[in-house]
This record gives sequence, structure tokens and C-alpha cells, in this order.
Amino acid sequence: MSAEPLLDDSSSTLIYHGYIGCAPLYPTAAISLRTLAAYRQIHWSSQVKSLCFLHDTPYRPYLNAQFSAAYDIYLEILHHMKQRHRAALNHDTLNWCMLNSCPACFYKLEDEPVLEFDWLVSIDSNNNLKRWNSTIYGSNPRIDSRKARSDYWIDTCDVDRFKDEVQTRERDTNDDNWEDETIAAEGTTPAFSCRLEKKMFSVFDESGIFIAACRHRFVVLACDMIWSRELAKYPLAIIDKLLAVYGKNGGCTYDIGCTFSKTLTNSSLGMRARELDFRLMVGAFHGHAHNRKCQLDWHPMYIPGTGHTEGEGCEHIFSSSNELARSTRHASPFHRRQTIKEHFSFWDTDKYTTLSNFIWNHYREALNSIQTLTAELAVIKAELSLTDDDLVQFLKDECDYLDGLKLPPVRDQLCIHYVEEINNALAQARIRVDSSYAKLQHAEGLVAHIETQLAVDQRWEIGGPEYRHFKEEASLGKYRTALDELERLVVMRLFELSKLSLSGTGYKLRQQLGKALQRRSDAIRNAINRYNTQAAALNPPRSKISWKDITDYGFVAEFDLLAWSKPGHREATTKFFKLCRAREEITRLNVEVRRLRTTIHDEEHHMLTVIQKLQVSDPHLGCELQRQHCSCVAINAMHCYCLNHIESLTGFSGVRGVGVRADRTADHGMFE
Repeated sequence: MSAEPLLDDSSSTLIYHGYIGCAPLYPTAAISLRTLAAYRQIHWSSQVKSLCFLHDTPYRPYLNAQFSAAYDIYLEILHHMKQRHRAALNHDTLNWCMLNSCPACFYKLEDEPVLEFDWLVSIDSNNNLKRWNSTIYGSNPRIDSRKARSDYWIDTCDVDRFKDEVQTRERDTNDDNWEDETIAAEGTTPAFSCRLEKKMFSVFDESGIFIAACRHRFVVLACDMIWSRELAKYPLAIIDKLLAVYGKNGGCTYDIGCTFSKTLTNSSLGMRARELDFRLMVGAFHGHAHNRKCQLDWHPMYIPGTGHTEGEGCEHIFSSSNELARSTRHASPFHRRQTIKEHFSFWDTDKYTTLSNFIWNHYREALNSIQTLTAELAVIKAELSLTDDDLVQFLKDECDYLDGLKLPPVRDQLCIHYVEEINNALAQARIRVDSSYAKLQHAEGLVAHIETQLAVDQRWEIGGPEYRHFKEEASLGKYRTALDELERLVVMRLFELSKLSLSGTGYKLRQQLGKALQRRSDAIRNAINRYNTQAAALNPPRSKISWKDITDYGFVAEFDLLAWSKPGHREATTKFFKLCRAREEITRLNVEVRRLRTTIHDEEHHMLTVIQKLQVSDPHLGCELQRQHCSCVAINAMHCYCLNHIESLTGFSGVRGVGVRADRTADHGMFE
């Protein structure tokens, strides 16, 4: 063995011994070269290939099967150990995992402030975790009779109970315009495009997953989507389970919650959902792609009790689970479900580790919002001589106004149609060509028919009061339609731009978003032209909009085209409701801080009691629980440190100390 050379700095000494320091001059930690080599290998190859690299062994394909078999056995051992742990801790009762998945959401205490929503979840689907039907390759399907076990999954049979709940119906023209119209492939008809979609889903045995998550992003429930797109039966099955376990006063965000609310109302769950005061809403991100009327009714900012709940927890989960796609696409049903379940388990463990930090960040954000908005709102209200009641009334007035825009009274619709047909008949009469004579006769016949419906004895004169009034109404209707379409396209463009900047967005998704954005830009230009045409036709004309104006908009609050209210009033109204939600967030966070602290105290007491008993009755199991308890103690110590910081904040208004759980039967023997 050669003598160690004379080295004049710590970095060189570390390199000599096979380590790289984490700082250039005075490193306090170092990583071995072998670990870094393994990390580099793992990042471009599979786990088996990485193991071969570490052991200087050539890779052979059969090693994958051997590794998979050993891993299955390992997980089976862990499952049986987990079952024994749960039995010892009395955690093996029905729905225990759902009732205790998130302590901040579900660990209810005595003498808590009354919250508008007792529980808040988000639901959504994701089609990245598909699984190919192996028969499409002409090969026999792999037989694997094993059933993956999971606390998250709803069985397919329970989902199919709702498959006939909703009958196919035509789209209601009064529905909120929440998505683009389906565009068929170039050179195809919509019916052919629909057949292509059915054929596409037929090549997958599972076409994706549908999940539910709490507001702290813990996964609560999941189910497979089988041979289909996102059908109504999947959210219905999820909501059925949520209502059965969590009960009344629940809130649920869904990216199409506005339209799905009608489906829920007409289903067998409709009456139970109303009795339990279940409330659907649209997530904060997706809500900005809906029209303004939909936002006022369904966006969390305008719904009392939501606080700063964004309602997009599922999107955070999917951004992580999308990494599993390449391993689940060709897996067996057992291994696909096993992979997703393991990922969700690690995800929930990470969420618990960062739970106190989540509460800390939201508490500081809410306090800062209250301080800033209170000062800004006081200035605006003083300048405009407004009160809080005025701001609430502004929102109600806007809702009433937009409700009135949906459809005018039937007679007004006929009058507007009558004026348009008179103009059409005049236009055809001026052309004076043979091809237009039939159109003129048709227009005159239609005008006569409308006159009969309206009981008009004498045809309205061009320029008469009735004619002028409803001609202006027709122009306003076209203007409002153009305005609504332009606003919708702009906010959807902003949403796609925000997704393009996400670091976890894959290449294919970025390509699709880029193409969609390019199409949206062309659509926005056309919408601008239509808007400017209709704006110029009004009396007096409204100001025109250029492409530069649109590209300068950064968020929806800046997209202020509606002329029914003053900009200052709109700004004050927006700040007022943001302030209301910030105050609600503080109330909910005060509850969550005490819940988390009480959970840590109760579990610590319960765990030590069980370990003491097992040291006599089952020493091996007691030793394993003791080992796991050491890891929990370290995490809980970090939580307590963070909770202490929250309680030391100047604006903290909650109750300090440990509480008492309200329903001890939910502990399922924790304190027996």
C-alpha cells in the first residue's frame, strides 16, 4: 500500500480517499465517488442494470424476471409485517386509513371553531398511467391471478354500479362553456373522429386512473378507468365513498365541477349529497379557463369557507406519478397496481414529513395577505366612498347581470330574430338576381311567420322605435358573445403558458401544449377581429383591442373588458373577497395546527403503550415497532419545532397546546 501523498487542502484529501466534498474550501459533508457513479448509472438505466454495474457483472435480460420475483416476495413480507403492526395498534378496522390519512384534515378535536366545510378534497383523472392490451401485438396475454392489495383503491365492481346512472344527452346550450369544442382530425367527420377515439381506448385495458386527494395533497382514494375516457361513473363512485366515510359538510373541487353538478344531482347520489350539504366547485387554476359567470358561481375565491384552498392537489400528484408511465404501460395488472400503490405510499409519507411546513407557509402567506389587502382596501374604499356591503352587492349585481345575458325573454328573442330577418329580406331584395329571389321569398315567409307569433298587425318601419331598440339589442348580443369568446380564449392561453413553464412537464405534453397554444393564438386573432367588428357597430362604439393588448395580460384580473362596472369597483371587490378567504384560511389553519400537535401527542402515547405490551407478549414485533417509532419521533420533532414557530408568530390567533379528539371511536382502540 502506497503512502498517502502530502496534500495541502481538504478537497484533495477527500478525493484521495474516494470522496467529493460538498463545499469548495471547508466541506462539512462529502459523497463517495462510488455513490455518485451509482447515481449516474441509475439515471439512464434500469435498477437491474445499475446493480450489474455496481457488481461488475454483464447485464442479462433474465435478471429482470429474477429481480421482479424477489421484489414481489419482499413486498409480500412487508405487507404481512404491516398487517401485524396494524393489528397490534388497532389500525386494521374498516376505513381506518381514510379516517386517519391526514391528521390536519380528519383528526377532529373537541371545542373547535365551526368551519364552513368539515372536509375539503379534490378529484380528477389522469390518462398517463395506461396499460396496453397485450393481445394487440398478436401475443397471448400474460396470466397473473394475483390481486394487488391497496387501501386506496375502489373495486371495479363498485365503480360499475354507477355506469347506467347518467343517460346520454345532448349538450345544453345554456351550460357553462368550460372547454373547447372537439375538433375532428383534418379530413374526417366528427362521427369518424368519435370512432377513432373509441378505437384508441380499446387498445388499453386500463386507460388511466381517477383519484381523490385532501387539501394537503394526501391521496385518499383511487380507481382505474377501464377501456374508456373520463366517464361520470368514476367521480360518482369516488364521491359515494367520500360521503359514506366523511359524512356531511364536505367540499370537493373538480375541473368540470360546474357541469358535473347536474350529473350528480340527477344520479342516485343526488338526494344524499343535498342532505349532507356536499358542495362541488372548480379548482383555482382550472376555474380561470371557465367563463366569468362560471367563475362567480364555482371558483373557490367566491365560495365562503374555502380559505386559500386551491383545489388543484391532484395536479401536483399527477406531476409526480407521470414518471411511472414507462414502467406501467406494459406491466401486468398486478404489477401496475403494485407500482402505483407503492408510489402513492411514498408520496403520502413525504406529504406527512412536510405537513407542518405546508401549514407554516400558508399561515405566513395568509397573514401577509391580510395585512396587505386590509391596507389597500382601506385606501380604495376611502377614495370611492365604498363599504363592505357595497362590495358584496357589486358581486351580486354582476351575477344578476350575467344571468340576464344567458337568454333574453322569449318575446325579446323573437323580436331580435324579427329585426334580423327584416334586414335579411332587405339585403336579398337589393341583390335583384335570380338566385336570390328564392331566398327573398323564404325570408319574407319567415318574417310573416314571426309577425304571427308576435301578433304584429303592421310591419315595423325601418328606423322606428321598436326596430331601433331591438336592432341595438341584437348588436349588443353579438358584442357580448364576441367578448365572452375573447375572454375565454385569453385565459385558456394564460393557463397553457403556465403549464409550459412547469419543470415536470414531459416532452410530449409540451409538444401538445405548444400546438394547442399556436392554434389558440390564431383563434384569439380571429376573436379580436370579431370583437372589434361588433364593438365598432355599437352606438356609441366601444374601444378596440389589439393583439399587443392581449399579449400584455398576465392574469385574469387584468383582463378587464366588461363595461357594466367601473374598474375601481372591480378591483375593490376582488381584493375584498381575497381578504375574506385569507381570514378564513387563518381560522382553518388554527384548527389544523392544534390537530397536528394533538395527533403527535396521542400517537406518541399510544405507540409507547403498545410497545411496552409487545415487549412481553411479542418481543420481535415490539422491537420492529420500536425501530419504526424512532423514525416517527424524528419527523414529529421537526413538526413540533415548526408548530412552535407558527404559534410564536405575531398574528397567531389559535389555541395553543394539546386538545382532545372529538370522536374517540374513530381512534379504533387507540386509547384502550
